[in-house]
Amino acid sequence: MPDPTDSGAAGFLETPRLLLRRWQDADLDGLAAVNAQPEVMRYIHDGRPLDRDATAERLAAYRRHWDEHGFGLYAVEVKETGGLAGFTGLAVPAFLPEIMPAVEIGWRLGRGHWGRGLATEAARAVIAHTRAGLGLRRLVSVHVVGNDASARVMVKLGMSLERETVQPDTGRQVRVYAMDL
Repeated sequence: MPDPTDSGAAGFLETPRLLLRRWQDADLDGLAAVNAQPEVMRYIHDGRPLDRDATAERLAAYRRHWDEHGFGLYAVEVKETGGLAGFTGLAVPAFLPEIMPAVEIGWRLGRGHWGRGLATEAARAVIAHTRAGLGLRRLVSVHVVGNDASARVMVKLGMSLERETVQPDTGRQVRVYAMDL
């Protein structure tokens, strides 16, 4: 198994159960299925599920982010099935200007993949890669108040609550967690 701290430059990270890789055209249907789940999208942006066209726009934005920043969100593939579980990775949280400049670690998994520790496993691989080679000194993670499962992942990763605030474009209460690398 490749070492997750030195495979990220090649566009993938590997954990015991997951392959984190760059996005492919074939991922659109799997990501659209995740984004169509109301319970998955409940705490994302305005809480509404995304249709296939909106997901295609997001997927294009995820690819552009990699090109512009040299890091981004990875597609999370379950090795046992080869199916797309969702994503995890790094993004610039421009939606919350008061914490900028910052890099956010985030995740989104389909409902069928919740409760198995996959978000934590994937995020730990991203953090290890970030520490080893991206030169970042700090990561943040933002969640809408009420999304307790996401907050538990942040704590498992070693992040601490930094502030509570309001997301300007939605008016939703959010909590910002942070960690030094």
